[in-house]
Amino acid sequence: MKKAPKHEPDEPLTVSPPKKWAAGVPAVTHALEYSLDEASLKTTATTLLTMNQVGGIDCPGCAWADPAPGHRHMNEYCENGAKHINDEATGRRITREFFRAHPVSWLNEQSDLWLNQQGRLTEPMIKRADSDYYEPISWADALDLLADELKALDTPDEACFYTSGRASNESAFVLQLFARAFGTNNLPDCSNLCHETSGFGLHETLGTGKGTVSLDDIYQSDLIFLVGQNPATNHPRQLSALEECKDNGGKIISVNTLPEAGLMRFKNPQQIRGVIGDGVQISDQFLHIRSGGDLALFQGLNKLLLEAEDANPGTVLDHDFIARHTSGFEEFARHARSISWDDILTATQLTREEIEEAHDHVMHAGRVIVCWAMGVTQQRQGVPTVREIVNFLMLRGNLGRVGCGASPVRGHSNVQGDRTMGVWEQMPDEFLDALKSEFRFDPPRHHGYDAVKAVKAMAEGKVKVFLSLAGNFVRAAPDTEITDAAMRRCKVTAQISTKLSKAHTVTGETALILPCLGRTEIDIQAGGVQFVTVENTSSEVHTSFGKLRPASRLLLSEVAILCRLAERTLGDNADADIPWLEFEADYGNIRDRVAQIIPGFYDFNRRVSRPGGIKLPNPVNEGVYATATGKAMFTVNDWDMSAAPPGHLVLQSTRSHDQWNTIPYTNNDRYRGIHGRRNIIMINPEDMVDLGLVRGQFVDIVGVWHDDVDRRVKGFEVIPYPTSRGCAAAYYPEVQPLVPLDSVAAISNQPTSKGIVVRLEPGTPPPGTKPTHWHD
Repeated sequence: MKKAPKHEPDEPLTVSPPKKWAAGVPAVTHALEYSLDEASLKTTATTLLTMNQVGGIDCPGCAWADPAPGHRHMNEYCENGAKHINDEATGRRITREFFRAHPVSWLNEQSDLWLNQQGRLTEPMIKRADSDYYEPISWADALDLLADELKALDTPDEACFYTSGRASNESAFVLQLFARAFGTNNLPDCSNLCHETSGFGLHETLGTGKGTVSLDDIYQSDLIFLVGQNPATNHPRQLSALEECKDNGGKIISVNTLPEAGLMRFKNPQQIRGVIGDGVQISDQFLHIRSGGDLALFQGLNKLLLEAEDANPGTVLDHDFIARHTSGFEEFARHARSISWDDILTATQLTREEIEEAHDHVMHAGRVIVCWAMGVTQQRQGVPTVREIVNFLMLRGNLGRVGCGASPVRGHSNVQGDRTMGVWEQMPDEFLDALKSEFRFDPPRHHGYDAVKAVKAMAEGKVKVFLSLAGNFVRAAPDTEITDAAMRRCKVTAQISTKLSKAHTVTGETALILPCLGRTEIDIQAGGVQFVTVENTSSEVHTSFGKLRPASRLLLSEVAILCRLAERTLGDNADADIPWLEFEADYGNIRDRVAQIIPGFYDFNRRVSRPGGIKLPNPVNEGVYATATGKAMFTVNDWDMSAAPPGHLVLQSTRSHDQWNTIPYTNNDRYRGIHGRRNIIMINPEDMVDLGLVRGQFVDIVGVWHDDVDRRVKGFEVIPYPTSRGCAAAYYPEVQPLVPLDSVAAISNQPTSKGIVVRLEPGTPPPGTKPTHWHD
């Protein structure tokens, strides 16, 4: 059923006290309201009843693991998952008439929300160099044009191949194979912007960039730390797993700069107590930490564990684990003991008593897990923080056992699978050697551009062709003004997409829209109906089958687009033996080659078709550490705080509840009590007094960096909110213009969107702003 177009919301900002619990009946109501507004009743029923089921559609919303087959609820999805999947399954369509009526310059002035609401892209389009309009182009002409531009480059490194975690394993593998056969490792991806820090920290200390924790481990843990994450919004099904942990006697410590509703109490709408009862208290302790203070917190906990061992030798630390499986303990211990409590308390803004209470929980827990997300990774000291978390886990042997481990909680559904398939600008020689053996070409060995380096290369004119497989790079990347200008320097930009976004309005001289099937849609190729696979945050690989008719007869699958482009670009390359057209005809042919190249994927096609799919091996859980010493490595981690000068704040970007990555679905943030507008900044009431601010005041937020660039966003309304002192929060991607391109995490080069030093200057409300309604 075709849906009518939507219009930009025009409503006042309404602010009420933050919620103290998440989910419950309102979550079900909001999920169904949004789903039925986007899709028909039949479509909504099809998507929701098959989502995350064996043989069904994998939810594109997040990478949280599914319960084992036979233990899944019929409604194995969350509020945001329902919105994500039916946003893709929308009945709204964008046709050539839409583009004929709207110039690209006008579209670029529209909001992310409005662009997404227009519906599904339906046919390939081109914006030519001398035009401000997209116009139709045939698939053959579009792919020929792009192939010709790639072949005309002076060097393959003048091209970039970007992907987000929406891509399947099959399309990600084909993308990286195409890029490397073309001759470049320029493969920036969304991991560069979200969890690159986790990969570097874990690789150095444990020899793997992945977490070590399964869903069963969550259920059986005695104590779980949730650090810098907001499960109720970004991965809500984690709350069900935490609820089961609590039912089994486990405890939860949440560490955050904002008190989040989902970390307080969870009302599971699939249980009676979540509908008519009080639900389950999630956090046994909330540590309201200063932004960037997580490293100091874990150093404080480690210091207390060492002191407890000194007081009662042989009773606190796991000396057998430390002796057999680790290196570097003595140097680590000397450093940990030398850290002063004054520094720890200043960095965390916690009291000694609060940290000692957390230590008491640790002492009473035989099995401990630490989960973290971008509140840790998007800090300048993110890699040392991850390494210190590993130190903490190793002290009591909380690795390689049931109910224990390190758990970086990924967001986008297949972001981890992309990396497993080789989408990384610096894949190791073992992977490249396997590609060479399988396909008879020598992949380039020099490291390519990550996301930050790609922006710099485009800005310098070193990248002329930018191809994106899903994603909204110009909104996800930092330093928006510089990123936009860099993208516009490209000769050609091409977007493989399902829906309209700023990625289609900030373009190179020539721009292509290559519309693709969504994960919800039936994919029929020459070899019959196809399925794809994805990898969740617990390293489990499973299938996803589309169930809906395609939104347009002119859509191609991601795999088909890439294979046809590769054939046109490289078809006469006698140095490689890559059967692109066979890959397009039957994705099983891709999986057969993956099985030959990537460890853990043997007999891929047969094994992944079994209910539950494949559990990839994690060497840490086998007692194997591929590190420089062959053991898990204790590390020494120094830190300096993201100190804000007097009169300044440390700003973090955050997502609203009704949002997926860069795209808001509404202007509401229900759990934080904010409805109707996104140009707001949340500030602690005591900081407001110190800065002479009043609620409802409009300010310009100005980024403070050591260059001469004036980074500011205008017309943000001040909202009193219980942020940690000296810290503020505002929505992503609206404050991405404030993140300097050179402000990156040490080692990982990941942008520091959670540690932006800002000052506030008097501002004015945007034109047409309605008065705010305050409900105290």
